Amino acid sequence: MARLVIVVEKASDWGSYYPSVDVVSAMDYLREPAGSDDERTHVINLCRSYKYLGTGYYVSLLAEARGHKVMPSVRTINDLGRRSLYGVDIEDLNTKLTHFLPAGGRDTTDFGILVYFGETAYPALQDLARQVFESFPCPLLRIEFERDRVWQVSSIKPVGLHTLDDAQEDAFAEELDRFSRKLWRKPRVRKLYRYDLAMLVDPNEQMPPSNKKALKQFVAAGKELGIEVDTIGKNDYQRLAEYDGLFIRETTASDNHTYRFAHRAEKEGMVVIDDPASILRCTNKIFLNDLMVSRKLAVPRTEILYRDDGKGMKEVAARLGYPLVLKIPDGSFSRGVVKVESEAALDQASGELFQHSALLLAQEYVYTGFDWRIGVLNREPLYACKYYMSRGHWQIYNHAAKGDAKSGGFETMPVDRAPPEVVKLALKATSAVGNGFYGVDLKQVGDKPVVIEVNDNPSIDAGVEDEHLGSELYLRVMREFLRRMERKRQGMGN
Repeated sequence: MARLVIVVEKASDWGSYYPSVDVVSAMDYLREPAGSDDERTHVINLCRSYKYLGTGYYVSLLAEARGHKVMPSVRTINDLGRRSLYGVDIEDLNTKLTHFLPAGGRDTTDFGILVYFGETAYPALQDLARQVFESFPCPLLRIEFERDRVWQVSSIKPVGLHTLDDAQEDAFAEELDRFSRKLWRKPRVRKLYRYDLAMLVDPNEQMPPSNKKALKQFVAAGKELGIEVDTIGKNDYQRLAEYDGLFIRETTASDNHTYRFAHRAEKEGMVVIDDPASILRCTNKIFLNDLMVSRKLAVPRTEILYRDDGKGMKEVAARLGYPLVLKIPDGSFSRGVVKVESEAALDQASGELFQHSALLLAQEYVYTGFDWRIGVLNREPLYACKYYMSRGHWQIYNHAAKGDAKSGGFETMPVDRAPPEVVKLALKATSAVGNGFYGVDLKQVGDKPVVIEVNDNPSIDAGVEDEHLGSELYLRVMREFLRRMERKRQGMGN
């Protein structure tokens, strides 16, 4: 079972709360000999100040040196001193505060709220409080706002426990209790595995990257290698501190919780697939196309369309010819991809897609009966698969079909049976992105393959991608996590 340590600067700071064996003074914690216990330890640092080289700073610094999970981390303490970071992930601030403040407060020029473990007493500002806490994980924060024509964050400051009034102490105690029970709600009598891996999934996702049977196979493969694979959901953000690694098995996007999980895991020093850089590079097709072109890799002829440039759009269509394919930059599973065969169809389709993005991709239409998918793990080919077009449709997935989206058939084979030029191009494409886990989609016309896209979160479905390798596919993925986690433990990075 994890050991919980709540560190206070002075005993009197905890005077309003029930005594607890989990509470220790800062001096007692600092005097603990290094390596005095082998338990997994989580530290909540409630010192009065985190000033550089002060007592609170050293509590977090030595906690990290001892391998303890501490809140706030030294990185968070440093980030809180950098005002340029205050705008991270805080969207629509002016609108939120304008709606929150009553009409009589129109002349208000400054305002502040307390945030306890990401919770605030003001429901209308809860989402904002959560975003700030995720960016700056600190037990007790005060967010101050100021208005000069529009509202903006003026400061985000740690708050000392000793400064709270009675009502605020009650609110803090309630959130501390809720937070600690949630974070450590999985007591272990003894540690049965060498490593713990969180696998982020969404059980309600209609087209997840792995079906339920595949998820069970990942869990079984991890167990065989001494890794406990624990499925978590989007509400388990603060549980990341429990784990040694994060494996994202739901569709990623740079503007949702999957990216926040990846970013937080990387900041915590965990092994993470998909890593945040890969998510950013792969989920935007405009970035990915430029990346491939800059590396002189073969792609279909592609140009960018701009929302307010109707003339330029017609010129692009003339260069590419009809039919052509329009894509929104962040679509997945063939969604947001439209084939147009005339100027009228171009006007209609672009008008609809421009409602979702200021830029679109226009791409020459390359028809093949199937797409190649080459799975790549740490710059090595893992599997090869042909995905055939949906019956009577030009894409693998037909979202216009009645009922659920229909997809074509597949054929999975040993990598050495795939055309060597296809595999070689796939490896070059992923090398430009990173060293994670990718699925490269390619088309081949004659003996010339072209890259369609690189997926940072490739599909691994039981009965499809594992048809050739079987359980070995899942073991290879888990072995890569094991290799990376052991290197992390040895201080060697990835």
